[in-house]
Amino acid sequence: MISPVLPTYARINLEFERGEGCWLVTTDGRRYLDFTAGIAVNVLGHANPYLAQALTEQAGKLWHTSNLFRIAGGERLAERLTQATFADTVFFTNSGAEALECAIKMARKYQYVSGHPERNRLIAFEGAFHGRTLATIAAGGNAKYLEGFGPELPGFDHVPFGDLEAVKAAIGPATAGILLEPIQGEGGVRVPPSGFLAALRALCDEHGLLLVLDEVQSGVGRTGKLFAHEWAGVTPDIMSVAKGIGGGFPMGACLATEEAAKGMTLGTHGSTYGGNPLAMAVGNAVLDKVLEPSFLEHVNQISLRFTQLLAGVKDRHPGVIAEVRGQGLLLGLRANVPAGDLVVALREEGLLAPGAGDNVVRLLPPLVVSEEEVKLAAEKIEAACRRIEDGLAAAPVKGAAE
Repeated sequence: MISPVLPTYARINLEFERGEGCWLVTTDGRRYLDFTAGIAVNVLGHANPYLAQALTEQAGKLWHTSNLFRIAGGERLAERLTQATFADTVFFTNSGAEALECAIKMARKYQYVSGHPERNRLIAFEGAFHGRTLATIAAGGNAKYLEGFGPELPGFDHVPFGDLEAVKAAIGPATAGILLEPIQGEGGVRVPPSGFLAALRALCDEHGLLLVLDEVQSGVGRTGKLFAHEWAGVTPDIMSVAKGIGGGFPMGACLATEEAAKGMTLGTHGSTYGGNPLAMAVGNAVLDKVLEPSFLEHVNQISLRFTQLLAGVKDRHPGVIAEVRGQGLLLGLRANVPAGDLVVALREEGLLAPGAGDNVVRLLPPLVVSEEEVKLAAEKIEAACRRIEDGLAAAPVKGAAE
């Protein structure tokens, strides 16, 4: 018999009653150090008082009116985002997938109104994850997510991540732009080669294409810059954002230059809930904190300390951990054992961390994590490694006499 909740998730049998900063507490009182953070969502931690106050104050005034009317909080948040980024304009959504849908439509419409209606394809990358809608699973190109959902939505050409020559070869008369994550999150915390984003920017400029970035997981301070592309010294034409921008409240945004957005005129796109007053109140509160001068400095300092600690764990347990990768507090442990086994061992040690592609375990703490907490996390990771090593040592040799 099917469960009342559609069984599309293999949910872990943990039920949390409350959160406190970087910690989650179960209904039976067990405490877990949370380095999942809602999958890179809770940038300010759980039950952040500043976010709770912003949401509560707005909830006492107005929840929803629709985009038929002006929404002051949305206008303020859009103005602040454009001041802090490359963008000139913002469309608010409820999720990352919706932000990507807006970006894909915008790139196609740009070429259409520029006199190139034949340019409707985006070059995307193997290992990418852009969401679960029909358009975004096609953009991701993962056969596992495409299977059984009928004809694959056309318009995407996939090349190996980081392969500049493959990108050049894929550019053709129908190419509208290039879509990528500056760091692949779900794909295994894969960082592109140095100079790759700059080379893509140059290709786009040379061929009249748009550079479209998916910063849903890598944005809002996660890598130690407000957005990850800033490390490469480039600017996109369109960028999709979600996760951290709401600090746990469902919201996303599609940011663009005036030129890239020129086709998105009256009636070309919409959303009932996008830019909702509740979301905008929380989004502004998140930005208040993330834009504080010390915030990103803290992320970078903690990242340096954490990566040093992780390097030591790797050196002591090479049979379990093959590589430490990533940037800022978007980090990954590529494992020499099944990543799922490491996820379970970490959970048994009281540390929550999600898996990813390429046999990787991601480490995505709230960006307010303390040095003491990353030190404790490293200790738990080392304990999990020992737990796995003890299990391997105790396992019977295959083929041995019983």
